[in-house]
Amino acid sequence: MSGHSKWHNIQAKKGKADAARGKVFTKLGRELLIAVKQGGPDPAGNSKLKDVIAKCKAANMPNDTINSAIKRASGAGNNENYEEITYEGYGPNGVAIIVNATTDNRNRTAADIRHVFDKAGGSLGTNRMRIIYV
Repeated sequence: MSGHSKWHNIQAKKGKADAARGKVFTKLGRELLIAVKQGGPDPAGNSKLKDVIAKCKAANMPNDTINSAIKRASGAGNNENYEEITYEGYGPNGVAIIVNATTDNRNRTAADIRHVFDKAGGSLGTNRMRIIYV
């Protein structure tokens, strides 16, 4: 990096690290939401939630963030409705590929996945989509 500003160098590094952590925390928050909706907000009775909480702790997610995600998912002001969708398609040279996706917008996700398959030289089967509502 050019220049001599120590703060500018720190800011650039910290910005990249914070953006990466934010992406991970967003994905883990969605996993928490799905686990709570499937099995309830009690980790003692919901093994999937217990596993997701362990993943959150491994990624150094703050306890306040974990608890607020669980509260939000258990009904306190939650308008989000996520679905787990499984797509089946074929990649280059006929390799079968299964894509598991969690989304709040089925149409957008289908278009995004179809775009990735087309860009890589594969094809997404139109009749091979299984939707699991959460």
